[in-house]
Amino acid sequence: MKSILITGANIVNEGSINQQDILVENGRIAKIGDDLSSHSADIQIDGNGKHLFPGVIDDQVHFREPGLTHKGEIYTEAKSGVAGGTTTYMEMPNTVPQAVTIPLLEEKYARAKEVSLANYSFFFGATNDNLDEILKVDPENVCGVKVFQGSSTGNMLVDDQKALEGIFEKCKMLIATHSENDEIIKANLQSFKDVYGDDIPIKFHPKIRSEEACYDASSRAVAMAKKYGTKLHILHISTAKELELFDNSIPLEEKRITSEACIHHMWFSEEDYDKKGTLIKWNPAVKTASDREQIFQAMLDDRIDVVATDHAPHTLEEKGQVYTKAPSGGPLNQHSLVAMLDFYHKGKISLEKIAQKMCHNVAILFEIKERGFIREGYFADLVLVDLNDPWTVSKDNILAKCGWSPFEGHEFKSKVTHTIVSGHLAFDNGQFDESKKGERITFSRKS
Repeated sequence: MKSILITGANIVNEGSINQQDILVENGRIAKIGDDLSSHSADIQIDGNGKHLFPGVIDDQVHFREPGLTHKGEIYTEAKSGVAGGTTTYMEMPNTVPQAVTIPLLEEKYARAKEVSLANYSFFFGATNDNLDEILKVDPENVCGVKVFQGSSTGNMLVDDQKALEGIFEKCKMLIATHSENDEIIKANLQSFKDVYGDDIPIKFHPKIRSEEACYDASSRAVAMAKKYGTKLHILHISTAKELELFDNSIPLEEKRITSEACIHHMWFSEEDYDKKGTLIKWNPAVKTASDREQIFQAMLDDRIDVVATDHAPHTLEEKGQVYTKAPSGGPLNQHSLVAMLDFYHKGKISLEKIAQKMCHNVAILFEIKERGFIREGYFADLVLVDLNDPWTVSKDNILAKCGWSPFEGHEFKSKVTHTIVSGHLAFDNGQFDESKKGERITFSRKS
């Protein structure tokens, strides 16, 4: 494996920024120092004037494989993420077939081993009737169990209260929830269908997938977690009201209930529906500008613990259908880090806080072994960024298989120049080296 020497980079890590050199050998960070120029390396990268972050760890993506590969594949979407500085992802179980048995889950791991340029882990999917299978999941080798309280299809919607309580009581590993009350959503949808039929104006999406639907499900999940001592992680918070459910008075390492903010809920608001239409149709919905600003503030003050994407590609043809048929979700992982860096350029967040929310905290929350920080002996998952190299998102530089982005036409102020995955220079100024694939991440947990 080729050694790498990065010289003179401004290293953004663990609350500080220091100009130092980094030597990478055998997949790991061998040495960090003020002057390592005497060390020979197969690859030398001049980091002067650039900033080096730990690789982004995205704890929520949907890569669509198996079964939905016309939208995206593990290969294409992992590659898209690597171009944006994501070195590790955790992928969701609502594929076809759904990853709700150990053999089906391991098939996804086997596929990623063959094709994924980024490191990977896959969530195990909960259903109303697979608790026995959930209890077989190895917490040292799987990121968590995903529970859909809303917005799913088929048997993955866990809507049986007894089954839900059984999962929260008996599952000892991290449970990640999509928390929306499906009954409230169905009632809201019917009221709008009574007026508009299937062609409901997209501006009503946040009224259908309402604040009430989100808070009801999230608060019930939190109540169950407190009752049973569950390690609960609530994904993609979309309302200010939900923020009262989360605590910033204790260290993340001690929290049993944590939460995530996604890029789109901090970037867009309901005012953007007129221009973007169903391209910004997500579940949970993008809501008010006040919700957006309060979610961002909660991310800053540590009520919200991590930042992710919910990367979920669909084709433009699918997105172009009437409201009731247009699917929710969109591609985001190529642009997550540069979007956060745009917030930095606006003076809304520090570089150190970006590293905390997109790298350090994800590693802490999921108890990932030896990743998420720039430390000697840790895996070399690194991303080098030029903060002042503007570029515009266009169809010819979008790498997600679906070929579009809600950021199309936007000029980002920063550019990812290099991405190193488990010690391998996977991305270098627009060029990929696919000779080595990413690795299955592991966790410091016990069965």
